[in-house]
Amino acid sequence: SQMNNNNNSASKKPSSSFISPLLNDLYQITMCYSYWKNNKHNYIATYDLFFRKNPFHGEFTIFAGLEECLKHANTFKFEDEEIEYLKTQLPYADKEFFDYLSAMDCSGVTINATAEGSVVFPKVPLMRITGPIGVVQLLETTFLNLTNFASLIATNAARHRLAVGYDKKLIEFGLRRAQGPDGAMSASKYAIIGGFDGSSNVEAGFLYGINISGTHAHAFVSSFVEGEQLHNPSIIKPDGSVYDNFVNLVLECRQELGFENTNTSELIAFTAYARSFPDSNLNLVDSYDTLKSGVLNFITVAYALHKLGYKAIGIRLDSGDLAYLSKECRRLFVKYGEELKIDYFKDFSIVASNDLSVDTITSLNQQAHEIDVFGVGTNLVTCKSQPALGCVFKLVQINDSPTIKLSQEIGKVSLPCKKSVYRLWSSSQNCPVIDLLAVDDEEPPQINKKILCLHPFDEHKRCYVTPSKVICLHKTYFSDGAIQQELPSIFEIKDYSKSQLSEFREDYKRFMNPTPYKISVTDKLYKTLHSLWLKSCPISQL
Repeated sequence: SQMNNNNNSASKKPSSSFISPLLNDLYQITMCYSYWKNNKHNYIATYDLFFRKNPFHGEFTIFAGLEECLKHANTFKFEDEEIEYLKTQLPYADKEFFDYLSAMDCSGVTINATAEGSVVFPKVPLMRITGPIGVVQLLETTFLNLTNFASLIATNAARHRLAVGYDKKLIEFGLRRAQGPDGAMSASKYAIIGGFDGSSNVEAGFLYGINISGTHAHAFVSSFVEGEQLHNPSIIKPDGSVYDNFVNLVLECRQELGFENTNTSELIAFTAYARSFPDSNLNLVDSYDTLKSGVLNFITVAYALHKLGYKAIGIRLDSGDLAYLSKECRRLFVKYGEELKIDYFKDFSIVASNDLSVDTITSLNQQAHEIDVFGVGTNLVTCKSQPALGCVFKLVQINDSPTIKLSQEIGKVSLPCKKSVYRLWSSSQNCPVIDLLAVDDEEPPQINKKILCLHPFDEHKRCYVTPSKVICLHKTYFSDGAIQQELPSIFEIKDYSKSQLSEFREDYKRFMNPTPYKISVTDKLYKTLHSLWLKSCPISQL
């Protein structure tokens, strides 16, 4: 499976067949035509891809989707049938424009970007795309589509990981609730980058090498009715021999334990499942009554498996008071483990699902739950608390001239110029304290040399930083028509993202009133921004 993921990266083709030059808003193509018509299509433009506000009322975001953008640039080419379709939609366009589109590729495009999995912040360019404006304009919609949801899912997953902690397991359970197949596959992939351990999605396991998990649903339990007999009561023992009547062994264990009042059809269902998966038995125990039946039936079957040399895995809770039920189930595991002198019973895994979210997990933590594995579905894959991130793609330079987009909302004013981005570390705090945006031709900040950092819009907010470490966040990922960096696997990106999060202070990552991370500009960029602002904004006449 891991090999599948590495081969997928090595192919340098987008993972979805939907990703093509036509995965675009029409106005990108009409602008491209007008650039061409007015002989501007080869002007060299620089665009920044960034977002304006962190999601989920938090103060950090995990950048994801870069690999798919690079693969799109790597394979960008209009097919003949796509050109024929565009001719029907743009009947007024000159014939030569379609010749231009037919020959178009990304050989003249350069993409500088932050590494996938990085912790990123508002206004900071996640990607800087430079090339002929006619080409780069056609990358906007697709790049935004490939990064917006990916980054949102990765961030949501990271927040769930922070809520759970690193000593518990997180499984993505959202396939059936996701927004269609593409939404489901993206959610499974980018949840791993954000910190999840696996998924229920078998296709994601096949394509991406993700660990897949799953046992049975309530339907499996309720499909067994009172008095039903298994067609074959035997079970294969660990040594390969056949134990003739596993059902009788289970019933004997039930009698020994004194559990005769549990639901018998549920017990038969668990027995059937155990003989199918004797070395990985995990049962859903809330079909009828968790404490009076489900968990007791599981212990019965686990005891029978133990007598044959197997170790059951645990249970899943999918309803009810998860904190209380998990503690009661753990108490029963400890009690019967001691009574039966089976030490590992106390450590049976307790899996919880049922509409889990960051808030419910935080509440469970406050109640000292006994859950080992969290299965998160709807609230993760749909990003129910915030369904969109809001990445934008703004022109910041045309040829050698900086450009700006103004707005009455300060937050929507773009930062002009082709820029470099630096992360500055404080020696006193031994962590990143500020990201600095500089004009691309400026000298980079120097270690142990004081530099003035300015808020881009508030002249009163400024500070000096003497960095103990300076990290340039951008690398050249694409140029000369090819991907220039080795593309890491999603598991390597996951590890990188975890290490990135560990670098930042806890107050940036907390859920209640997190501290905003500082984003600043150099003096040169500040002066360029405000000079261009004044020049571009009309003067009112009263």
